[in-house]
Amino acid sequence: MSIKIKGTKYTTFNDIFNDEHLLSPVEKDAINFEIDLIGKFIEAREKMGISQKELSLLSGVKQPAIARLESMRATPQIDTLFKVLKPLGYTLAIVPDKKR
Repeated sequence: MSIKIKGTKYTTFNDIFNDEHLLSPVEKDAINFEIDLIGKFIEAREKMGISQKELSLLSGVKQPAIARLESMRATPQIDTLFKVLKPLGYTLAIVPDKKR
């Protein structure tokens, strides 16, 4: 499958992501942040050995919402992140950017 954007044909996400005319550095950083965040979230849940359904019961966030979050079909709200991270023993923090 492919997609045409501004006359250019793209066949993979990497094709789009690496086209410097489509995404700004800030947009790329935001995408990378979300990928890293969700990856760590899934890793923490799996390390604890709990299912999405079990996390749903512990957090009060519905299982389909957790599934959408994990599949990156939805961008999580901060309050949702707090709810699902707490039972996993994590929280959010603001830390200095290593790139600066």
